[in-house]
Amino acid sequence: MQFGTFMTMQSPDAAPAHEIYSRAVDVAQMAEHIGLTKLWLAEHHFTNYAYTSRPLVLLSHIAAKTRRIRLGPAIVPIPLHHPLIVAEELATLDVLSRGRVEVGLGKGYQQYQYDRFGMTKGEDETRYIESIEILQRALHTPTFSYQGERFDIAPTRLYPQPIQRRAPFWLVVNSGRRESVAQATQAGMHLFTGVLEPISRLTNVRAAHPDLFAAADPGLLVGTQRPVYVAENEADARDALRAARWNGRATVRLRYDAAQVQDGIVHAEPFPGEPSDEQMLRDYVVIGTPDQCIRQLERIRDGLGCDYFSASFWFGDLSHERVLASMERFARDVMPAFSRGARDEASAQTAQTAMAC
Repeated sequence: MQFGTFMTMQSPDAAPAHEIYSRAVDVAQMAEHIGLTKLWLAEHHFTNYAYTSRPLVLLSHIAAKTRRIRLGPAIVPIPLHHPLIVAEELATLDVLSRGRVEVGLGKGYQQYQYDRFGMTKGEDETRYIESIEILQRALHTPTFSYQGERFDIAPTRLYPQPIQRRAPFWLVVNSGRRESVAQATQAGMHLFTGVLEPISRLTNVRAAHPDLFAAADPGLLVGTQRPVYVAENEADARDALRAARWNGRATVRLRYDAAQVQDGIVHAEPFPGEPSDEQMLRDYVVIGTPDQCIRQLERIRDGLGCDYFSASFWFGDLSHERVLASMERFARDVMPAFSRGARDEASAQTAQTAMAC
């Protein structure tokens, strides 16, 4: 299993942006130092839940501070953008990073941000599908055109051209919906899935849809992410769980348009029926001793059928020092349990990228 990291760069107390961005660069450099394969930034707008409103801009800066780790948005909420603008920004990032771009796409889930763009979440499925097709053509074909219901694009060539001839694409899918999984596999896109479901109820996407994967590129990855904290002791783990609960409450309230937001500050109040601490530790997060984290990751790997995992090390109000220390413990005490598979898959990805460049 490959490992990477995912950041929203959230700040419950709305810390100054320059502090948050400095932390992000440190985390990116630590991620590369400990051998993670990918760094993903979320895209959210207008709240302290995430300072990543322009992830491709920040990734361009991080590209100059790193050398090996692959970089991508997870995800660009495509309905909020014209696909050609996104394509140009991704191509620019690929040039600046010397061919390290990965492309994560989805719809986004926060009606709060859609409202501020004068849009309704999920209102135009045709435009969403066509936007993905345009992005793949723009980044995989030097000169392209497109005729659809929402877009009619005359022959066009990006400047700059990306370094990679076929940058990897990832799509957020619902593992329980066959048509959602098929949209990714038929387009040759890796899958992001299984982020919110209890670990005990994950759907093994490969086992549930064997024919879709049999007909797809055998190199397709199934990826997911969870909050991760490798603790020094029980008290350390319990305090990290407190920080994860802020993240969980804010996520759920924004997802279901139930958040109170004042001057961009999300009030992450408890919600009815929320999991207990024991349920959180058992079924929603990867927090605990190294052995406990290893067991959770094995459950996620086997339950979802995934071969890529993004560790969200920075969540809630965890201090910068604790985040970096947890990352070091993760590399030293957790990753070796999965190291052979990670090396094999990383080598295959490196070879595939070399062939594509």
